[in-house]
Amino acid sequence: MSYTVFARKYRPQTFDDVVGQEHITRTLKNAIEQRRLAHAYIFVGPRGTGKTSTARILAKSLNCQSFDAPTTKPCGTCDSCKEITGGNSLDVLEFDAASNTQVDKVRELIIDNVKYAPAHGRYKMYIVDEEHMLSTSSFNALLKTLEEPPEHVKFAFATTDVQKVPTTILSRCQRFDLKRIPSQLIAGHLLHIATQEKITLTQQAADTIAHGAEGGMRDAESMLDQLVAFCGNEIGEPDVLSIFGLTAHETVSGLCEDIISGDTPAALAKVHEQSEAGRDLTRLMSDLIGHLRNLLVAQVDPGSLTGEQSADAVRELTEQAGRLRADKLLELIEQFAGAEARMRWSPNRKMHFEIAVIRAIQTLGQATLSEVIETLSAMRGGGAPPIVRAPEPKPRPAPAPVPRPVAKAPAPVAVEKPALVVEKPPAVVEKPAVVQEETPPWDEEIDAAAGRRNVEPEPPPRVIEPVRAKSEPPVVAREPVVEPDEPEDEAPAAAQPDLAARWPEFVERVRERRPLIVSWIDAGTLLSFEKGTALLAFPPSQKLAAETLSQATHRNLLQEILTAIAGEPVTLKTTVQEGISEKTPVVRPEKPPADPMAEFKDDPLIRRALEIFGAKIQPV
Repeated sequence: MSYTVFARKYRPQTFDDVVGQEHITRTLKNAIEQRRLAHAYIFVGPRGTGKTSTARILAKSLNCQSFDAPTTKPCGTCDSCKEITGGNSLDVLEFDAASNTQVDKVRELIIDNVKYAPAHGRYKMYIVDEEHMLSTSSFNALLKTLEEPPEHVKFAFATTDVQKVPTTILSRCQRFDLKRIPSQLIAGHLLHIATQEKITLTQQAADTIAHGAEGGMRDAESMLDQLVAFCGNEIGEPDVLSIFGLTAHETVSGLCEDIISGDTPAALAKVHEQSEAGRDLTRLMSDLIGHLRNLLVAQVDPGSLTGEQSADAVRELTEQAGRLRADKLLELIEQFAGAEARMRWSPNRKMHFEIAVIRAIQTLGQATLSEVIETLSAMRGGGAPPIVRAPEPKPRPAPAPVPRPVAKAPAPVAVEKPALVVEKPPAVVEKPAVVQEETPPWDEEIDAAAGRRNVEPEPPPRVIEPVRAKSEPPVVAREPVVEPDEPEDEAPAAAQPDLAARWPEFVERVRERRPLIVSWIDAGTLLSFEKGTALLAFPPSQKLAAETLSQATHRNLLQEILTAIAGEPVTLKTTVQEGISEKTPVVRPEKPPADPMAEFKDDPLIRRALEIFGAKIQPV
């Protein structure tokens, strides 16, 4: 008799034998008992989770001859059950869509045969495996038959990639999603097989096989079959690790412990040890990421790990997770995930693994912005007494001039008065003594603001009062500037040269508010400014610039800026004239971007926090 592998020998034969898919088997059994059978089912899930096996069990339940079928417990001994188990039943046709993608095969094997009655059983059932491999024409050919099949026909589809199945097919089927089988259930089933086969399999070895199978029962059974061929009837965890290149849970947990503790030499030594032992470092990185994921889940929802891990493993994960913040765990997972992606395409995977470990340890040793903010909040609220006592440094020179507004108050007065004297030569020249009297007190005030101690701080206020008293008559000189009393016909003559002289200022203001149109303004020439109208002329080659600036959105902005500069309403007009000379483009230096962190860095509390932590602000 030929040898039968474990994956076929221990294939489930009843709904109760299916492991880890109770939500599927319970629904199907209730549907059979209530005679609420659909005409088409589709089973979706990863490899080795029982999609095709469930479809075969459903076929046996519908055609079992020992009971009043349909039944939830097929006997497995009648001719119909034996033929379905052996795959040679005339009423249950298994169709491999990966090998028969053409529409002609679908018409020949399915569409043309559905009209015939079953040979022995009550129903004729079509099991289509890897349905997503069918071509578009094949799917279209199935639509009508799948929607209204004969009463004696049932369909069961199985696929690992449901995204490739058209929605028109899915809408005609009852969908069942099979999930990955938990590691504990796989380990228990492997121990059951080992007992039946008289094999000594340790619990640690079964857990390691279940972890390496990644939720697939068929993969776990195939791995056990390979181990028996290699080791004989005694299988331990070292055998599993050496054959499949897996890493023990203790090694992954120890590596994570070294990273949390900041022990760089020990962590790198473990990586080197696993590399020399021939372990797959990409798989080790994946196991490390999975362990960090378990730590994160242990923080937010420890109960969800009960079905995945043993009680001792959950206890260990909870203890280790309590030593890290959730944001740190998330950052580590992101860093190692990026390193894993780089390792897949790099010939030197060990180097990327070591760099990722060193960077992770450095990340855990740095204070995050949230931690600094929490500490600052505690300092403001008095929640951290040792840090609150520290901000005593009054000898810092920077804050000293800030709280002294007396020194800055006379500055605009003294600077403003000489400007008025220059603008009004006939009225102010006849009082030169006033300027000479104001100069010495102003110099002393500047010395006091600069911190020179040879000048007494009291005289400046006394000097300011007489200056204001003596300078009251020249205040009249401001009246022509603020409220001009000259006749209206003299204003344009004075405004025209003023606007021409301040044209660079106008261009600079436009550049700050709308830099994209500055080049067009530079191409024009201020031809005249009369009666509140500024005429901007362009050469014929710059006709586009003139038309663009005359648009309402640009013209309104330019008139607003001109009005602010001229001190009166200004209307801007553009024209294109012959004889206007071409201008070379003006190249202006780019202004350095403002530092958004400047105000944050200058905060005395922030600077004090940086001194306490011994840290520095790094750009992100």
